[in-house]
Amino acid sequence: MVGNTFGRIFRVTTCGESYAGGYRKHLNIPKELYGGLMAIVDGVPPGIKISPSVIQEELDKRRPGRTAFDTPRKESDRVYIFSGVMEDDISTGAPIGLIIPNEVIEDEHLSKHKSYSEVIRPGQAGYTFFKKYGQFADNIGAGRASGRETAARVAAGAIAKIILDNLGIDVIAFITEIHGVKARKNITYENAKINYRKNELNCPDLEKAKEMMEELSKIKKEGDSAGGVVEIIARGVPAGIGEPVFDKLQATLSHAIMSIGAVKGIEFGDGFGHTSLKGSQSNDIPYYDEKMQKVRFKTNRAGGMLGGISNGEDIRIRVAIKPTPTISIPQDTVNMYERKNINVAFNTRNDPSICPRVYPVCEAMTRIALLDALYVAKGYRAMSSNIEPHWDDI
Repeated sequence: MVGNTFGRIFRVTTCGESYAGGYRKHLNIPKELYGGLMAIVDGVPPGIKISPSVIQEELDKRRPGRTAFDTPRKESDRVYIFSGVMEDDISTGAPIGLIIPNEVIEDEHLSKHKSYSEVIRPGQAGYTFFKKYGQFADNIGAGRASGRETAARVAAGAIAKIILDNLGIDVIAFITEIHGVKARKNITYENAKINYRKNELNCPDLEKAKEMMEELSKIKKEGDSAGGVVEIIARGVPAGIGEPVFDKLQATLSHAIMSIGAVKGIEFGDGFGHTSLKGSQSNDIPYYDEKMQKVRFKTNRAGGMLGGISNGEDIRIRVAIKPTPTISIPQDTVNMYERKNINVAFNTRNDPSICPRVYPVCEAMTRIALLDALYVAKGYRAMSSNIEPHWDDI
């Protein structure tokens, strides 16, 4: 398997599976080493305080088993830092290693997943993994294709958050739609911050959040699942970040966010809304802000980027999240080994919606992508000191 590293200078490598360790728990080794998820974060500057509590706080946002809208699998998702940080939690400049052990790996769950190993789960990657890796694919709890894989991303994203916080850059994500129930349009950064995590769905529109939770409760009782929309705002990103051809900032961000398993679509600013506008309506009109002494834009339909480069306004992203593929309702499918059509209800633990636990993953991948793009831009500027004016001069 390749493609487990993201980034050019700020680089994140992850490994681990949904039930990794299930076959090692009877060995004479500490339970924390049975198996789980790991991340190696390269490119962290020396002298940065890497507080374990900050990483744990981010992991707790996506931790399973917290609410009625989560899978009942109760993992603590405790993170251990095992390299790159010395006394007083200060980074050394070496790669930072993180480990998150799997704890809920009882035989009953392993056996249940193994009983479905020959069957294609509709909406999941089992079939394509079988075609790619054959009989050796990890089919217990979807293996590397499981949503549990994202815990390592969130831990790595917390490292990026610590660095971005020092640069005055903030990333926030929140839910604006569940199964067609929509929050009001154009939720501001300020409103999202005030109402951040004030309900189980993390929807800043508190009234509409109630409707969303009612709808999701009904769907859960039916044994079904629902998709929705997550919105992301990045504030404080300076103008001039991103490369104008293959590595446009929105291309880097798209790569990061579209690599999350449940994501099926992405748009920036007004996105597809631009298709129904005239150029005079679509364009963001610039002006010089005397108070801030820099160029601003009267609107932000472009979502904070022009020509693949940040323009200094908020970066705004909307992400389409599909329904959880594993549901309790019987579905037609295929036994791959017997090559015959069957009907199965998959009786395993699952989230009625991925949305309440995927927004922290969207935050993490946005932070990782932005920080990597900042490294590239600042490195290029350092080698181009004859270029005037610099990005913070206008």
